[in-house]
Amino acid sequence: MKNYISILPIAFLALLLVSCNDTKKSNYSNQTDVEVKTTTYSASNHPGKKLMETKCYVCHNPSTDHDSRIAPPMVAIKSHYLNDDTSKDEFINSVWNFVEQPSKDKTKMRGAVKRFGVMPYQPFSEEDIKLISDYMYDFEIDEPAWFKEHIEEESNGKMKHRNSGKNDDISASAKSKTPADRGQEYALNTKKELGKNLMGTIQKKGTLEAVTFCNKQAYPITDSMAVAQNASIRRVSDKPRNPENQANAKELGIIARFKKAIASNEKYQPVTEIENGTVKFYAPITTNSMCLQCHGSLQKDIEPKVLTALTNLYPEDKAIGYDVNEVRGIWSITYKQ
Repeated sequence: MKNYISILPIAFLALLLVSCNDTKKSNYSNQTDVEVKTTTYSASNHPGKKLMETKCYVCHNPSTDHDSRIAPPMVAIKSHYLNDDTSKDEFINSVWNFVEQPSKDKTKMRGAVKRFGVMPYQPFSEEDIKLISDYMYDFEIDEPAWFKEHIEEESNGKMKHRNSGKNDDISASAKSKTPADRGQEYALNTKKELGKNLMGTIQKKGTLEAVTFCNKQAYPITDSMAVAQNASIRRVSDKPRNPENQANAKELGIIARFKKAIASNEKYQPVTEIENGTVKFYAPITTNSMCLQCHGSLQKDIEPKVLTALTNLYPEDKAIGYDVNEVRGIWSITYKQ
């Protein structure tokens, strides 16, 4: 099976690895729909910024060095999809046109396709992708230190570095993070580290080797991120691959809520609870098409040799039979306020 790595935002790849009660459920509610064209945002509060960080940075993280990359940084996408006369609507629609139905014919990044492959189809919402694109167009986004020189040298001066835009005091916004923001940051940082290592293994050695990687490295990486962030970080499920990832009764209830919301295509927020200075944070882990190589249908998604390896390593495996955009578990994170 040929493994393709995303050119544009890929959903949470750490998913491959694995309610609140009535008095505390105010943090679990539908989000208000965002109208990009009628709202004025700063760089730090634009909803597209957080969407880009959560949906894109596992593969497109600007902090990843050049040789270790598994996909181009987001600034590369901005540079390739912008010209001097590109309007915002043209930029947004061009990005969505590719993400809606990825193909070699639609991409403007031939070199990236050659190196990383074409993005597999993901059920991203048009609203989310357009918010991300709106943010990228209006604001200067994070980029690797090596990128400007790299793009100009690689293209022999034919491709311009494009990352102009407004900015504001990010340090000020960092000081005002809510408990939910911090929980989301801990989950995102851990997903990025897991995803970077897992996708690098898939790209270089294939899905079968990735099964062994998950078995040996998922816990150590998660534990090291927990220590670094001074938090308890767990990935739990109602259908765990490893019995140690079995959700408890409370977590099962939260999983059920997320399943209902996502199956109904409803907006949702992570669950955040605070008691005696301790924060408990829960966010869904959802599947994408890449996940199905190890978590999909036995008949059409999982190769026989991969299934054999999974059966040998996880004789009690329940984490199969998923389709795209289904809740496979949750992040369960605890930290001091």
